[in-house]
Amino acid sequence: MFPKVKSIERSFQYIRLFTLIVIVASLSLCGLSLYKSFQLTETTQNRIYVLVNGKVLEAIASDRKENVPVEARDHVKMFHYYFFTLDPDEQIIKNNITNSLYLADESAKRQYLNLKEQGYYSNIISANISQEVHVESITIDVKQYPYRFRYMGSQRIIRSSSIVTRSLVTEGYLRNMGRSDNNPHGFQIERWTVLENKDLSISNR
Repeated sequence: MFPKVKSIERSFQYIRLFTLIVIVASLSLCGLSLYKSFQLTETTQNRIYVLVNGKVLEAIASDRKENVPVEARDHVKMFHYYFFTLDPDEQIIKNNITNSLYLADESAKRQYLNLKEQGYYSNIISANISQEVHVESITIDVKQYPYRFRYMGSQRIIRSSSIVTRSLVTEGYLRNMGRSDNNPHGFQIERWTVLENKDLSISNR
């Protein structure tokens, strides 16, 4: 009788052990499934799909802090492009200046109004002058906020008889603001000043 009882106890021990193994394995499988689900959800949320010319392209979302220097430099570059790229056409001047003023505060508007009062834009139209700007370097200090920047570039003023090349050095600060179609990088230039803008060379055409 005792051997039979021991055999039954051993069977119960095996059943308990087997049941425990099954429970642990089930819990492990559930935990792994939950982990993989959260991982997949996070990866999916970081994917952006863009529709371009009827084709779906995948882009990867990232933390803005990683892209601040790149976006800030492009913001400064585009502001100077719009502000200083001018042609002898009133509509082109108006469009470019309007685009530039979306990217900056009153300091840029004051500079524009000063040039306008001096007849700068009227002279471009009447003398049939085109103006281009070329960037050489843009430095951004992202260690302190608002971010200080310095822009170094050159201007080419193209007249019917000559081409004047001028230096262009400016500086200012960038602060964060909401993104929009008019301001895709979500920055605003503040306290913008022109440090240098002098003739470097004049060549006849």
